[in-house]
Amino acid sequence: MTRPPGWLQVRRGAAPLIVSFPHTGTEIPGEIEARLVSPWLGRKDADWWVHRLYDFAAEMGATTVRTAVSRTVIDVNRDPSGASLYPGQATTDLCPLTSFDGEDLYKDGQAPDEAEIADRRARYFTPYHDALRAEVDRLRAAHDRVVLYEAHSIRSRVPRLFEGELSNFNLGTNSGASCDPALAAAVETACDASGLSRVTDGRFKGGWTTRRYGRPQDGVHAIQMELACRGYMDEPAGPPTEDTWPAPYEPVRAAPMRAALRQVLAGCLAFAR
Repeated sequence: MTRPPGWLQVRRGAAPLIVSFPHTGTEIPGEIEARLVSPWLGRKDADWWVHRLYDFAAEMGATTVRTAVSRTVIDVNRDPSGASLYPGQATTDLCPLTSFDGEDLYKDGQAPDEAEIADRRARYFTPYHDALRAEVDRLRAAHDRVVLYEAHSIRSRVPRLFEGELSNFNLGTNSGASCDPALAAAVETACDASGLSRVTDGRFKGGWTTRRYGRPQDGVHAIQMELACRGYMDEPAGPPTEDTWPAPYEPVRAAPMRAALRQVLAGCLAFAR
């Protein structure tokens, strides 16, 4: 395998499971950060601490793929054509111009133009998906079934994106199109056994990666798990500020969710095998 760029972290395992971390990165090149309203705002919507929450995945033989680059630079889980994944609902772009809360990320006149977006796509998006596809193909050559698991999180309340409070576990299967029903059932069972709240194909049905790679008829089953951050860290009562967000990772608080996620991945492996 060609050595990946420093921002792209690929850890290979032999089990028929890939865990993708597209939004845990916080690195922003200096020339981009200087154009942002604030460095904090440019990192606010990261999937905070998710790669730490799943740090047991490698022990289970899973392959992990992670970008260290912030989603503000480019969101590797968006349709590269710019088409919305959720037509009619608020969302963010391939190269986001606003935060989840609708705040402008860039200073006046400093947003990326089409040429810069194309450059970022070539620099970051394409290598990420080349690596992901290579791992899917490698494992599919050795196994009849492979599970691609997209690991995400978000604040429990983001009024611009959804009403009310999000469930602890939000499973996305592209309305059943991206995986076998038996895989979805195994994940649901593991979540429900925890006693924490769960919904399937609610507000989050799976991003571009889940929809792109999930081909059950070809032995590739993709799911997305969007976690509510309150399961492993404290969330501010009101809108987040630099003083309140991100909150520290809390191991004791995270323990029940981690235990459930370990069973989720175990269920994925049992299905694949």
